[in-house]
Amino acid sequence: MAHTHDDHQHERPRDLTRNQDLVLRTLNHADAPLSAYDILDRLRGDGLRAPLQVYRALDKLVDQGLAHRLESLNAFVCCAQAHGHVGMTTGFAICSTCGKVDEFTDAVVTERLKSWAGQTGFALERTVIELRGVCASCTARPTAES
Repeated sequence: MAHTHDDHQHERPRDLTRNQDLVLRTLNHADAPLSAYDILDRLRGDGLRAPLQVYRALDKLVDQGLAHRLESLNAFVCCAQAHGHVGMTTGFAICSTCGKVDEFTDAVVTERLKSWAGQTGFALERTVIELRGVCASCTARPTAES
């Protein structure tokens, strides 16, 4: 099942620090994945001055399942699932044209990966799948050559 990050509003746990809340709000309102430095630039007016402040907040948000790190982009997005993906493999379809990110989980893929890990004795810690391509909206747009 795919979930878009467009116009997503996440429930905010009450125990977030000020910096964590600021970072989560910034990710919530972003049109595309943001690097830690992009986040820092957007939050300088709110008193964040050091990259370490952003990285600490991002680490906690990722640990709590409120945000995801996109490995291939070295950037972050807000989790599209308000209640996380406990026990599920999370995947991301990243559009190379517009930068849109769709988040998805698939029970069959999750089960197959867990089964493989069990059969091979691989101690699975975390699984993230990133697909790169062109989204349906960009594919449907007429090109300049048309």
